[in-house]
Amino acid sequence: MEALLPIIIQAISGMAGGGIVGAIVKQAAINLLPKLIAGGVGGVGGGLALGPLIAGMLGGDTGSAMDMGSVAGDVIGGLLGGGVLTGLAGAVLGRK
Repeated sequence: MEALLPIIIQAISGMAGGGIVGAIVKQAAINLLPKLIAGGVGGVGGGLALGPLIAGMLGGDTGSAMDMGSVAGDVIGGLLGGGVLTGLAGAVLGRK
């Protein structure tokens, strides 16, 4: 369960980031389901790529899933990754 928790945190924060970008950027105005899927996938990717970097900057222990620095790194990385991938998906899928 400890290995699955960061992925769940990244996916949920990625969906939140995707929802925020979809609401702010009009070019990323796509339906809810593609927005959530792109946000979740981007959140996991961004969390895996940026999570350890951000956790290291915040002084977190990258070996522990429940350290506050690691959780903050997963949330921030998930928000950024989900927002970026949702923005890209909206730019591609939003064109008609």
